[in-house]
Amino acid sequence: MNTEVAFSTDDEKIVAGLDTEYQAAVENNDDATMDRILADDFVLVTGLGKIYTKADLLEEARSKRVVYELQEDSAQSVRVWGDTAVVTALLRAKGTDEGKPFDYKLWFSDTYVRTPTGWRYVFGQASTRLAP
Repeated sequence: MNTEVAFSTDDEKIVAGLDTEYQAAVENNDDATMDRILADDFVLVTGLGKIYTKADLLEEARSKRVVYELQEDSAQSVRVWGDTAVVTALLRAKGTDEGKPFDYKLWFSDTYVRTPTGWRYVFGQASTRLAP
């Protein structure tokens, strides 16, 4: 067996699990898990061009301004190129933001980089919300 392929397959599984863990942490406003997974220089760009940093996302989780009933992805795909991995999936989010209900789907791509301390989520890009 080609060890490079085995290494890549193992990395795909690790990154897929890490991204699923991250989505669960967002759903539960678990800032400690989010802090562990996000790189310090993390950036998220939404489909409308809004930019969020790691500090922004951790503050949102700590404030519990957003309460999720559901935050899960489907159709997850992971590709690994050396020390970089990209997760693409369809996200469904449902809950309230400052008491106002929301329920939407969008596509996202999350980029992870292998560091000396393990994989870290460094960049995210989300589509605009899909029509119902």
